Amino acid sequence: MSSKGTKSTKATISRTPTIFAPEWQGDTREALPLVGDERELLTRHLDWHRETLLLKCEGVPPEELSERKVPPSGLSLHGLVRHLAAVERWWFRIQLAGEQVPLLYYTEDDPDQDFDSLDGDPAEALDVWRAECERSRGIVAAMGLDATGTHARTGRPVSVRRVLIHMVAEYARHCGHADLLRERIDGATGR
Repeated sequence: MSSKGTKSTKATISRTPTIFAPEWQGDTREALPLVGDERELLTRHLDWHRETLLLKCEGVPPEELSERKVPPSGLSLHGLVRHLAAVERWWFRIQLAGEQVPLLYYTEDDPDQDFDSLDGDPAEALDVWRAECERSRGIVAAMGLDATGTHARTGRPVSVRRVLIHMVAEYARHCGHADLLRERIDGATGR
């Protein structure tokens, strides 16, 4: 390789982009840490995604939170909130903490209530979701990252660390859905 090619590569690698995705208007999220211990990084990233979901729902009229705006998908912001409340309960309370609590928005006869049965109040769904998030935070704070609960599907141990990683991925996926839904509702975009 010529020295000219090497110089070009080095210049390209060290260059910082000047164009970034726009910020969400009215963004109240604390910046994510660039360094920290594993617990801090995992919990802050999860909370950042939780806050992102909330931002995508704020300012939307209740009836539009329940609308399925991206056909043929059956997703709505209301449904995402219900689903993530159920996921919080499932992973943190039932599997990690071993609590004997009923599943949210699920029965054997109607397993997709979180997305399909949107006749309830979106504000109530947000309150349930907030309460589940708060309970999840308490469970994680009381356990080490290597502590385990019981994975319901396999009966094997599942660690707090593994659940946090799973939840960051779960929220990231659904925050992407929320981005699309919110843009269809009122054109609002931003990271």
